[in-house]
Amino acid sequence: MNFNIVNMYVLRIKYKYKPDTNVNCIFVKLVIFSMKTKTQKKNKVNVVTLGCSKNIVDSEILMGQLKANNFNVEHESENDDHQIVIINTCGFVENAKQESIDTILRYVDAKKEGSIEKLYVAGCLSERYKSDLEKEIPEVDAYFGTRELPKILKTLKADYKKELVGERLLTTPVHYAYFKISEGCDRPCSFCAIPLMRGGHISEPIESLVNRAKSLSAKGTRELLLIAQDLTYYGLDIYKKRELATLIDKLSDVEGIDWIRLHYAFPSGFPMEVLDVMNQKSNVCNYLDMPLQHISDNMLKSMRRGITKQKTIDTVNQIRDKVPNIAIRTTLISGYPGETQQDHEEMLQWVEQSKFERLGIFTYSHEENTHAFNLKDDVKEKVKKDRADAVMKLQQEISYNLNQQKIGNTYKVLFDRKENDYFVGRTEFDSPDVDNEVLVKATEQNYVRIGDFANVRITEASDFDLYGVFVD
Repeated sequence: MNFNIVNMYVLRIKYKYKPDTNVNCIFVKLVIFSMKTKTQKKNKVNVVTLGCSKNIVDSEILMGQLKANNFNVEHESENDDHQIVIINTCGFVENAKQESIDTILRYVDAKKEGSIEKLYVAGCLSERYKSDLEKEIPEVDAYFGTRELPKILKTLKADYKKELVGERLLTTPVHYAYFKISEGCDRPCSFCAIPLMRGGHISEPIESLVNRAKSLSAKGTRELLLIAQDLTYYGLDIYKKRELATLIDKLSDVEGIDWIRLHYAFPSGFPMEVLDVMNQKSNVCNYLDMPLQHISDNMLKSMRRGITKQKTIDTVNQIRDKVPNIAIRTTLISGYPGETQQDHEEMLQWVEQSKFERLGIFTYSHEENTHAFNLKDDVKEKVKKDRADAVMKLQQEISYNLNQQKIGNTYKVLFDRKENDYFVGRTEFDSPDVDNEVLVKATEQNYVRIGDFANVRITEASDFDLYGVFVD
């Protein structure tokens, strides 16, 4: 981005700042707060998390350390009585970077108004553009990278408590938790800036992860959502072989963990023995999040994905053959440099044939210092969006048809919340925030505790929601 975004937003704040209300980034929850000046409560910290589930885990670990140091810590509080605000930023794609800058400047304004005393910025944007940020937004008290937790704590005059490594203050409902098994990435994907911000792949030892799972279970967590930049690389650095299957097997034996869900598995070199564990262990969900990005051989080669169209199709078919009841979530990119109309139509045809249970798509973001940045960003933004919309329109039809087939079936559902007149939950085929939800009318006769499982018979279905009734 050559930091044009920062310059643009800095001009806004220096010369009658107005927030950009047109930004709509799926990664980000906008934080709204009052600008009225109040007396800050000492040692009260508001942690604001932007971006992906890996950032959520980082924020939760930071909050756990702060609490152990007797800080009064909250997550994305709407009140303005905090002495300190720490923003954990996202720097993945253009919209996410814009939203991170926008949020920083909102709190810079709050600091100028006297609503907060100290403002710190951490995370991916800070890792990637620290020197530029320090120059353009000096009102921030300090910037920290993605692996500088001890430095943040030292700045706050807090001790880094090694005995608390892995301990977290959950920002999710207690019954499920994102569970990061590794950091960074060694993949050479041309479009991705993650290695620039997160560094190379580092696996967490199995014993450590099992202990963390036991700790979460003891506090009421029933579902672990395994996350990493690439789950399939797990173990290659410390065990010299892929050990994802072994890890999942060990985690599945942790008492109290009812569901284990797999996110972000690279298709090239996918360890098929993982599917054997999925079949053998009832608490490993028949669910796999595998971002495939594209299907055209031209695009896959330029993206440096290390896989061909036919190998991609064969891999998906093999997964479905081994686990016939599996739900596969995938993610695609539209408008990558050089993508032709023929490439796009090839993607559409493949999506129609594959009938993925879950699918999302992003428009390509031209990220500096990535391999693809050397290519001409030659697909117009409108074309990128139109192509993405066409894919999602097709997926909407696929999702509707698949959901219609669920009517009359009974599923085990984990309930996440009560919203208006409905209890809202998920099946094993659905991850929080991104997948289908199951809604059951809440009445005195129809009652379930949040965080509990219940059997639900599906009575109606829409594109992305299921409706049902409790059954014994």
